[in-house]
Amino acid sequence: MSDGVEMETTGFGMPWEKDFHYSQGVKVGDTIYLSGQINHDADGNLVGIDDLEAQVRQAYANVATVLAAYDASLANVVDDVMFVTDIDAAMTIVPGVRRDVFAGTTPCTLTMVQVSKLSFPETLVEIKCTARV
Repeated sequence: MSDGVEMETTGFGMPWEKDFHYSQGVKVGDTIYLSGQINHDADGNLVGIDDLEAQVRQAYANVATVLAAYDASLANVVDDVMFVTDIDAAMTIVPGVRRDVFAGTTPCTLTMVQVSKLSFPETLVEIKCTARV
């Protein structure tokens, strides 16, 4: 319970979750809110250095992992916000990756925003989603 709102939270157990005092996912009612997901693996190692496609795929894999904690999947995503450091590269890479990771689902909304920098210097993309169950 947080300020009168019942929340179910989940995380990966990464040190930065404790350092920055946040959860990777929060479920309130039938809505799941995800923190921005980046290119780290299960051990916290950054993958796909200098490879935007690999980073996008890893970030979506992390989205799927967070959703699975709530018995949900990428099919439950209704809103997708992507922060990228190179929007021109993202415009060529992201459509194909999204077709793969969301195959067989109704397309959700997508907002893509270019930013100058993300949480780690090697990180090229961060994906924040909202899902409904």
